[in-house]
Amino acid sequence: MRDTRESRLLLVLLVAIAFALITVDIRGGEDSPVDGARQAAAAVFGPVEDGVSAAVNPVGNAVSAIRDSGERHDRLARLEQENAALKAKLGSDDRSRSRLKQLDKMLKVAGEGQYGIKGAQVIAIGAAQGFSWTITIDAGVNDGIQRDMTVLNGDGLVGRVTTVGPNTATVLLANDPDFTVGTRMEASDELGFASGQGDRPLRVELLNGKAEVKKGDRLVTFGSQADKPFVPGVPVGVVSRVDPSGGGLTRTLYVTPYVGFSKLDIVGVVVQAPKKDPRDTVLPAKPKPKPTPTVTVTVTPGADGQDAGGQQQQGDAQDQPLAGGLQPRADDLYQYEQDQ
Repeated sequence: MRDTRESRLLLVLLVAIAFALITVDIRGGEDSPVDGARQAAAAVFGPVEDGVSAAVNPVGNAVSAIRDSGERHDRLARLEQENAALKAKLGSDDRSRSRLKQLDKMLKVAGEGQYGIKGAQVIAIGAAQGFSWTITIDAGVNDGIQRDMTVLNGDGLVGRVTTVGPNTATVLLANDPDFTVGTRMEASDELGFASGQGDRPLRVELLNGKAEVKKGDRLVTFGSQADKPFVPGVPVGVVSRVDPSGGGLTRTLYVTPYVGFSKLDIVGVVVQAPKKDPRDTVLPAKPKPKPTPTVTVTVTPGADGQDAGGQQQQGDAQDQPLAGGLQPRADDLYQYEQDQ
């Protein structure tokens, strides 16, 4: 329709009529004079509305489904988060129990050796220190940690502190090739020096080349002057191999360390040395030897008086018992006499 003066007047007239009809319809209530016209319009335009509704409903349903899908997704996401939190809590509980066990074991070692220790957690392994076997712990100067302090855990010697920061410290592990510690053999008190070999057993050079050593013997730290970098009596390991003595001034041993250097978590830094050398008291109890089974063989004659060879046994006052309680046969004695 063209925008003319007549069209504008017509539009205003139609709007006025519409408002007038609405007013009459509202005031008429149920007896509205336009009720018949409304029913007629419903009969005419009802099918059209149904068709339009049928065409529009899928779109509305789709929009509703998308909205509901978003709500379901949010609900699923919340459930997944709760499930993950529950799993994390369970895992955390397991880890807490493991750490509590490690801490309890370490405190027992510290108590037996009378070591004053500062507990710490391993927060990094070797990454920032090149190719050395080192760990970083979450304790430093602010916790009383100093350079050249002994580090241990519930199993034995871990290493020594090499670098200290305000809140962290670096520990050189006992299996590092640059690591050396004085050792003492259990009971025999033979002295030596243990050196790290990475993931291989520690190499120990005993000062006495004629020392009597066997597989299974145990070693502890000998201790350093002024107890730095090593305090005495910390368990080191168990002898796994002994090189044959070649008459040299020293003797070489290979020792399996007590500590698993690839699975460190809770450690203790010895901030106060013991007043006296604990010697071998910190070593774990030796395992009880397993009994060796023995076999006893008993030789008995047959029920009919025959020996194992089927010969009838005979004897007299001259028969002498042989080894194992067996009696000689008469023909055997006769043959023996003829041979003599």
